[in-house]
Amino acid sequence: MAISRQKNEVSSEYEFYVYLINENDFTLENVLVNSSGYSKKKEQKTSVLRHFIESIASKSVAKVEAIQPDLFALVNQFWVSYYRGKEVYDKKFVFMPDSVTEENFQYINVLEMEGILHA
Repeated sequence: MAISRQKNEVSSEYEFYVYLINENDFTLENVLVNSSGYSKKKEQKTSVLRHFIESIASKSVAKVEAIQPDLFALVNQFWVSYYRGKEVYDKKFVFMPDSVTEENFQYINVLEMEGILHA
């Protein structure tokens, strides 16, 4: 997973997006991504969003959703499940509060833009 930014050509403001990167040598089938944000201290939480992606080819990327910068103060969790053949796999990716900051941005080759990469 990665959170990346790109400048809006009209407003020159940054827009942020979440991407799922398939670094495997196989295609991910019937991918479901559940995303949510929460904060235990402030008792804040977002709605749970669910995204279905039919397939993500080997060594490719899928744009999952836009994310607003004010959500970076929350724990942002992405639960990914997918099929490989008849087997179901899942993995949770968690971006901790305030981890999406200028000093943590790096160039991500597969996206060809700056972002925060979560392995």
